[in-house]
Amino acid sequence: MSFFSDVERDLVVDARTELAQGVVALDLVAHNGRDLPAWTPGSHVDVVLAPGTERQYSLCGNEDDRSRWRIAVLREDAGRGGSLALHDDVRVGQRLRVRGPRNHFGFTAAAGTAYRFVAGGIGITPLRAMVLRAHAAGAEWTLDYAGRSRATMAFAGELATAYPERVRLHPADEGRRLDLDALLGEPQPGTEVYACGPARLVDAVEQRMAGWPATALHVERFTAKEFGEPVWPGPFEVELALTGATVTVEPGESVLEAALAAGAVVLSSCRVGTCGTCETPVLEGDVEHRDSVLTLAEQADSAVMMVCVSRSAGPRLVLDL
Repeated sequence: MSFFSDVERDLVVDARTELAQGVVALDLVAHNGRDLPAWTPGSHVDVVLAPGTERQYSLCGNEDDRSRWRIAVLREDAGRGGSLALHDDVRVGQRLRVRGPRNHFGFTAAAGTAYRFVAGGIGITPLRAMVLRAHAAGAEWTLDYAGRSRATMAFAGELATAYPERVRLHPADEGRRLDLDALLGEPQPGTEVYACGPARLVDAVEQRMAGWPATALHVERFTAKEFGEPVWPGPFEVELALTGATVTVEPGESVLEAALAAGAVVLSSCRVGTCGTCETPVLEGDVEHRDSVLTLAEQADSAVMMVCVSRSAGPRLVLDL
């Protein structure tokens, strides 16, 4: 089950925990002590650090504990710097502006289905909640978790101790290589795979599962996929059905930018096709999906598109904006 919320709220940092080298957990609570909205495994929230600076973090606590949300933040010295602020500047008692939760990586344990969870580094964060849900449901499951070293792998000790027969750790410095060919090289009927981690890991999982049913693989990416030139390289028109306006999207311009310039109200966050905030219903037209959120089946259905990166595959689209 997936669901979405665009409500913003100010939450208080109630606890700060060093989970591993370079990984800090922040427990967020309501300032008035009330319960927070429910969430499901795979959900993430947007943390608004400053105007125009937002980051997405998976909820990795206990979904049954409505008193708090927990996020885990990997310190990254490169890039846009959001993690540095959360590591260096945020303290217990400070308020953070948070939007969500939102879920494009939903998980529900179904009877008769086996689950293979594959995590790389900080990609363990959405999978931890899935593991807890799968185990509580009595499902068959395993977790293969790769990282540079045990010291850098958040939740590794906790999960390996709690589920020693189901959790396999693959620290690179110990030579414990994750063998994806052995794990996923042959399709396994009645099995679904959930993978999250660095692009090279997710790409490798997708390659190994090329012969599996398309619905068997579920991934979440922290970095956007790379694409070549658009299939429709020229300008195209987009009719905004709710406003009645029609805009022209030029080469090098996104549908999101054109819609905002025309006065449409469109929420957005990452603007690289990884968070799902700008998901928009498609009423007419063919879409070239260039996001890293929708599954292959969802892209084939083309009921929605991520307007920050996806484009028209022809001269015209009609969107529910």
